[in-house]
Amino acid sequence: MNQAVKKVLVSKEEIARKVQELGKQITQDYAGQEIVATCILNGAFIFAADLVRAIDLPMSVEFLIVSSYGDSTESSGTVEIKRDFGVDIQGKHILIIEDIIDSGQTLNALKDILLKRNPASLKICTLLDKKERRLVDLQADYVGFSIPNEFVVGYGLDFASHHRNYPDVCVLKEEEYC
Repeated sequence: MNQAVKKVLVSKEEIARKVQELGKQITQDYAGQEIVATCILNGAFIFAADLVRAIDLPMSVEFLIVSSYGDSTESSGTVEIKRDFGVDIQGKHILIIEDIIDSGQTLNALKDILLKRNPASLKICTLLDKKERRLVDLQADYVGFSIPNEFVVGYGLDFASHHRNYPDVCVLKEEEYC
């Protein structure tokens, strides 16, 4: 285990099983429809890559960059779309794929922006959900794991652009980010 890691919170085996379950559920829920799988970069890229391969539906894949954290562990409250859709989403079924929902502020703001573009539907799939940190009324439609209020990295999640490459979701030692 890496020296920066306090403990493994969710193992790569647990993640693999959950991704397959989520893929199966999404396939059932959207049966007969085409979706636009929307990966929120940078953190969700590994989860999104695994998830879209577990979904048996026609789809396109888009990538958005949305930020409110920068290199901090706390949301600034200001949401910035750094990279937007390359296609018109009006009338399309949008599945937002996110790595973690913490305060919910960033994703809630993004959801409001996207709903104004009149998609046929908009659902959220997150690997991790920290409900005790939620500052807005936002619920994901698909949740991999509910986790406690600990700072996590790995499986795409980072701190200051590091630690994304760990295969598990790990709790980062406090001295690494304080």
